Amino acid sequence: KELQIASHAIAVSKGWWDDGDEIPGRIALIHSEVSEALEEWRDNHPMSEIRWEGTKPLGFPVELADVLIRVTDLAEAVGVDLNEALKLKNAYNATRPWRHGGKRA
Repeated sequence: KELQIASHAIAVSKGWWDDGDEIPGRIALIHSEVSEALEEWRDNHPMSEIRWEGTKPLGFPVELADVLIRVTDLAEAVGVDLNEALKLKNAYNATRPWRHGGKRA
């Protein structure tokens, strides 16, 4: 919950919610961060590496952090309790069969 509150407060203070609560745009921003993580992998950077461009951190871990920031920001904005949802989903996933019945990905 603390991460949700902090992520949303920063996003609001930096103007990311000035255009309202357009959910498709928020989901697209989450998708873009996932794509940036993929590009870090494609560029053969070590998965745990954090590089710096001046004061800006870069790297796969940073892109994953950006995914979490965008997700927690959105969750807080719309009143989703991610902690509760994660507990429920993990409990359900623990009951599922190996690879969910043979799925490949």
